[in-house]
Amino acid sequence: MDITQLILDDHHEQRRLFAIIEQIGRNDTAALGALWTRLSAFLEVHALAEEKFFYPELLHVGRGAGGKDDAADETEDAIKDHNEIRDAVAEVSKHDVATDGWFRAIAKANEANSDHMGEEEREGLTDFRLRASLELRHKLAVSFVQFEANHVNGVVAVDRDPKDYIAQNS
Repeated sequence: MDITQLILDDHHEQRRLFAIIEQIGRNDTAALGALWTRLSAFLEVHALAEEKFFYPELLHVGRGAGGKDDAADETEDAIKDHNEIRDAVAEVSKHDVATDGWFRAIAKANEANSDHMGEEEREGLTDFRLRASLELRHKLAVSFVQFEANHVNGVVAVDRDPKDYIAQNS
């Protein structure tokens, strides 16, 4: 088991859930609402799991990848992205399910999340796979998957100051 693969698997599931929402008819508010409840909880649990387990270790072993100067640069960008995703998710809750505003907010959340996943896959995950031992990747994977399982119904979304996060985890 490898934390980088678990993160990639989560990314696939996030993309899948956004695509399912896009394919459900506007009149099925129960299905749309249920899927969004699942996806929004999943997005935050995933982000917090990365912040607890992945990014602190990336700061220690990473050197930079995908055009980033170093692991701190990768991490700062990722924490900013997580905050943007949190803000986009919060915006969805301001609209009634299946309204035009709700779908626009869903699209913005999808865009913020997609941008983040692409960057993370090119940068932090690549950097970590190149530099972290298989033993470390396995150990983190166990903690990551346990955290997600223990918080399947969600966690409280809290924005983090990227520079404070890096200072606390370096």
